[in-house]
Amino acid sequence: MTARIRALVVTAAALATISGVPGESIQAAAAPPSPVVSPSPAVPPAALLPPETVPHASARDGFDLAAALSTPDREESRIDVGGCEDVVHGRLIGTGATGQGFQSAVPGGQVSELVARTTNPPDLTAWAAQAARCSQVTVDDAAGTAVSTVTVQPAPAVTGAKTLSYQQLLTLPGQPPELPGLRLRTVAIAADDVLVVLRDAGTTGLDLDALAVAAWQHAAGPLGR
Repeated sequence: MTARIRALVVTAAALATISGVPGESIQAAAAPPSPVVSPSPAVPPAALLPPETVPHASARDGFDLAAALSTPDREESRIDVGGCEDVVHGRLIGTGATGQGFQSAVPGGQVSELVARTTNPPDLTAWAAQAARCSQVTVDDAAGTAVSTVTVQPAPAVTGAKTLSYQQLLTLPGQPPELPGLRLRTVAIAADDVLVVLRDAGTTGLDLDALAVAAWQHAAGPLGR
């Protein structure tokens, strides 16, 4: 009991010292109002590549970026290398963006495109450096354990824009090298408030660089660039 009373006295003395005056509570300063962020201009569906420009693509499944970003992940992955979540999950854009995208099945896998406008565009140079740092990461989530291996590749040159190209290979721990994992390729092009991302999964055989450049050029008209 004596020890308990002594602990309470020490705690009370500490609170009095912090507040400056015995018995006076600390009042938190009023938080400044959050800055008003103007929403990014809407992206019309016409900014996406026409279906016939993607070789052998099936009917596309379109999506709205804002709706997709508002859906939280069902299970957070636990990653053993801090700061690699965005690289492992291929997150190139955060909240507050507008955009349109599609996903289509193609022979050997699938392909997707995203055209977005954002007030906070990604720094693709910094993202590439982060991808190099997170070149191999073990991911443990509800689906099981996998190894993510990311390789940054030469990106296509686009006048007035920054570009990024990388490949991600997902395998099981200890998987024999003769067994293929899941391969994903990503090419991103960004300038000002516009971001275009092309991504394929599997062995599609697509020239993703050329497709991304074509997507960037096609989006210029509908976006008024």
